[in-house]
Amino acid sequence: MSLAALQQEFMAQVFDETHPLPSGWNARMDAGLAIYRGAYRARLIDALRDTFPKTALWVGGDAFEQAAAHHLIQHPPAGWTLDLAGANFAETLVNLFAGDPEVPELAWLEWSMHLAFTAPDTDPIDAAGFAAATREFSEEDWAGMQVELVPSLHCRKVGHDCGALWTALAESAPPASSPTLPKPQGCLVWREGFTPVFRLTSGDELQCLTVLRDGASFDEMCNWLATQSSPEEGVQQAGMMLGNWLSLGLVQAVTTQHRAIESAPD
Repeated sequence: MSLAALQQEFMAQVFDETHPLPSGWNARMDAGLAIYRGAYRARLIDALRDTFPKTALWVGGDAFEQAAAHHLIQHPPAGWTLDLAGANFAETLVNLFAGDPEVPELAWLEWSMHLAFTAPDTDPIDAAGFAAATREFSEEDWAGMQVELVPSLHCRKVGHDCGALWTALAESAPPASSPTLPKPQGCLVWREGFTPVFRLTSGDELQCLTVLRDGASFDEMCNWLATQSSPEEGVQQAGMMLGNWLSLGLVQAVTTQHRAIESAPD
């Protein structure tokens, strides 16, 4: 057996004690592996608990540990850093807490805040910078303008006010039940300076941010908004959204077919 295959068999045993022992192993080796397995799992579960403290508090210590162990068996870490051990944990919780949909939403919020904190540093443009950068735009430039969002931004649809739940848990005042929203909304997470922040938003704004991140032009975004109301209202709404994104520091760059502007000229 090659070294790579032996390592793979060893890790399979670490995460699942029912997995057959590697060829040539005996019971004594299995006893030593059990000690290693327990310590290794405990460290990974601790890493998840550090990344998802509010989720652990909401579901309870025992339930969280069981969910974390299940996730680590199904999705063992594949990277070099424990920072990424929580990848896909929110998706795991969708099935494990099918009757409590606020749990994976809260976990998604914590994971997005974690990713926002470690996202690359950027210098977002503000309204003045945007105006200066687009002053000489032609009609073609405006038609093909794309808005590049900061890498710390994460967004998704939620059915519960997971932000309010996170805040309540941070203040050690968890509510008796999760605050359900009248209708699904978007939740945005990004970083201001060194601090991850979040807010709820409309479904329309969530869709606009999603299509921009997927490569749509600002004009295409306006056209989509027009289908939700009228061309005039769509353009007005798009302008208000863009102004708000600039004020929040969500825009990293403005690109056109002819040039790219990342910040206002001196």
